[in-house]
Amino acid sequence: MRPRTIIYIFVICSVFSSRAQNTHKESSDSHQLSFENIRLEFPNIQPEVFELLDLDRKGLENVKKFYGEGNYNAAAKALLNYYKSRTFVNHPDVDLQNIRISKEEQKWADESLTHRFFAHKGYQPSLFYGEDIDWTHWPVKDNELRWQLHRHKWWSPMGKAYRVSKDEKYAKEWVFQYLDWIEKNPYMEKENPEKNNLSGKEAREIENMRFAWRPLEVSHRLQDQTWQFMYFLPSPHFTPEFLTVFLANYHRHAELILENYSERGNHLLFEAQRVIYAGAFFPEFKDAQKWRKSGIETLNNEVNVQVFNDGFQYELDLHYHLASINIFIKALRMADVNGFRSEFPQSYLDTLERMIMALIDVSFPDYTMPCFSDAKAVNKRQMVNNFKDWTTLFPENPYIQYMASEGKEGRKPDHLSKMYGDAGFYILRNGWKEESTVMVVKAGPPAFWHNQPDNGTFELYIRGRNFFPDAGSYVYGGDEEVLKERNWFRQTRVHNTLTIDGKNMEETNSTCLLWDISNNNVQKLVVENQGYPDLKHRRTIFFVDNTFFVIVDDAIGTARGDVSAHYHMSEGEMALDHKNKRLTTRYRDGNNIVVQGFSPESIQMEEEESWVSYEYRQKNRRTGFAYKTRKQSDHTTSVVTVIHPFSKKAPDITAKYLNAGNNEKGVQIALTINKQKYDLYAKW
Repeated sequence: MRPRTIIYIFVICSVFSSRAQNTHKESSDSHQLSFENIRLEFPNIQPEVFELLDLDRKGLENVKKFYGEGNYNAAAKALLNYYKSRTFVNHPDVDLQNIRISKEEQKWADESLTHRFFAHKGYQPSLFYGEDIDWTHWPVKDNELRWQLHRHKWWSPMGKAYRVSKDEKYAKEWVFQYLDWIEKNPYMEKENPEKNNLSGKEAREIENMRFAWRPLEVSHRLQDQTWQFMYFLPSPHFTPEFLTVFLANYHRHAELILENYSERGNHLLFEAQRVIYAGAFFPEFKDAQKWRKSGIETLNNEVNVQVFNDGFQYELDLHYHLASINIFIKALRMADVNGFRSEFPQSYLDTLERMIMALIDVSFPDYTMPCFSDAKAVNKRQMVNNFKDWTTLFPENPYIQYMASEGKEGRKPDHLSKMYGDAGFYILRNGWKEESTVMVVKAGPPAFWHNQPDNGTFELYIRGRNFFPDAGSYVYGGDEEVLKERNWFRQTRVHNTLTIDGKNMEETNSTCLLWDISNNNVQKLVVENQGYPDLKHRRTIFFVDNTFFVIVDDAIGTARGDVSAHYHMSEGEMALDHKNKRLTTRYRDGNNIVVQGFSPESIQMEEEESWVSYEYRQKNRRTGFAYKTRKQSDHTTSVVTVIHPFSKKAPDITAKYLNAGNNEKGVQIALTINKQKYDLYAKW
């Protein structure tokens, strides 16, 4: 049964007695903008909010009495006093006795006073939204910039700045912006799709609804406004009148989430976790228990739906895998401090622990992770802090302790290489220390929007350097120009895998034919993907002597065209020897590799445009190349690539595909490295 819809009437009279003309042109003294010509007036009390509250709760006796008498002013004052003295609700994210604000947060708080808002980290310095704030301002048609503006990320830093400095300018401006946002971003019922010939104003309002009231943004405000409520509550600008507007607006947010949960994925997880926050932090609402129950039931269900048995979140994006872990944990933290942990079964925690163990395995020894799909780079400090936090939930897990203590406590995992067959992540590893070698291969099932057509790709970390970082994503989506930038980074050919005529894979559903790590001298992985209707890519990887790799790419099928095995390197100086199909890195620290290609057919080594993006809207140029050969018949076309580390002199390498063309059940390679011979054989 769907929750009832509550109609709110916000009568916010004379919120601003005057406004400056709406403009985005900054004055010549842009950092000294003044808003003296904008005078803040508080709205009227919203009496309907008292009907949303359970006035029979302990502590609300005076509120009930005054409301029953029709004395709304006194009822609102009593309600504000109740919240100022309330102590039985706890918040896991805010310690009012130990508030700290970073330099970056202080900058965002100060910039916001002049309406320069930190909407998105990819757009810095912060953008100016006008003296008379224009919440529809969209200088770059990137959807994320517009969506995230409505998350109000700078409001919590304003709250911290207020608490640390005791300066009322932050509280006054927050109230101003809060009321301004409500006035200019009203929620409307969804537009009838049959209605045509909308006016420009109506069209803009509908467009704005899509950004201001998307469920994910609604849930973000639902969570963060619990923090802001705590920060600003002592301020004289947090008046009884404002309290009633705040609570009515907050209630609408929670109800809208229950009516408009996202269908699936991390958005649904975020929304459910934040509805739990709403129900736990504002138990005075009649609907609070309903919210909490809905969020808990959703997470208890989705932890089984969205997490494979092997522990990976099903979007196959490690950024969102990490986010999902912390979403599940945030819900537990709120339950812990408010006494309802029992509503999460033990199986919920068991799944969380598997997710963390999977993350440990897919991490490199420097605590970074592959940037497959839309993942962003993480750093060591961030991940160590995550592991420290997770030890409080799993104090008996020695592996989490090992990661949290940077190897000083607990113990490292008992295994090295590991297969995660459900998700399609395969880790070939020779150790856990920074000098180790780790390859992570991505060859999994179909996923969703964040996933990319890149099956067979990999990242390779050797002695502290990631030599083959994934391209990343750069941007998410927007107008034609922004989508063009996004689509460039999503191309199959900009990943470390195989294409036909440079086209994107049409299917991403890999099968593992062989995983054999029983022999430390030669570990073997064979995966294949029917990436195109008429072409199947089979990739065989040998990890030899725990030191170097041999990759065999077979293009199988009736397709005709240019078959290319693409490789994209880390930033830095590279030497390309086109004649010998050989690339050598030239890092001055002595940590280098050589990459050399071979084929039964005639192949060319061709340089390609290549970029890598570790953060949103940031990209670095790097060296990319492909081993290209022509597939002219139904005969399987193959490329062999050897990747070998070295310190002083690159080794001499020769390789020959012994059973080319007769390789449906096995691959055999004759290899020589500096006169040492290897006979590599994989059979499935």
